[in-house]
Amino acid sequence: MTASSRSRSRQRGVAAVELGLLLTPLVVMIFGTTELGRAIYSYNTLDKTVRDAARHLSQHGPGDAAIATQARCLAVYGTTDCTGTAVAPGLTTGMVVVCDASLCPGTHANQSTGLGSVNLVTASIQGYAYNSLVQFVVPNMTFNNISATLRAQL
Repeated sequence: MTASSRSRSRQRGVAAVELGLLLTPLVVMIFGTTELGRAIYSYNTLDKTVRDAARHLSQHGPGDAAIATQARCLAVYGTTDCTGTAVAPGLTTGMVVVCDASLCPGTHANQSTGLGSVNLVTASIQGYAYNSLVQFVVPNMTFNNISATLRAQL
């Protein structure tokens, strides 16, 4: 047996061991990256629906309960009639809070600016719990309040 063949027989299986050692952290990183991307996608979706709900509120006068209900439906389902599935799993209309000049007069009615006063509308989602699919990499979390405030009709 020559020296080179003895060296090769000692090296047999080294690549498999190295792959085994590196595969675990790589798989954890891949799962973590995809799950974090999924969490960011969910947050972005909720942010967009809240903005749509605030825009819907801003186009109508304050104090209309039907418009407030439509805004809640818009934030949860993406439609004003509460049909279809929620845009995020576990999201309910109870998590959506709307404020306008009549519902929150201290903070939303006749707010002074440099050019006069304006009414404000706010739509927010409070306490949304994000459930991770890979909890050992990215744990379950509760998003902070997601809200949008716009100027409304006087």
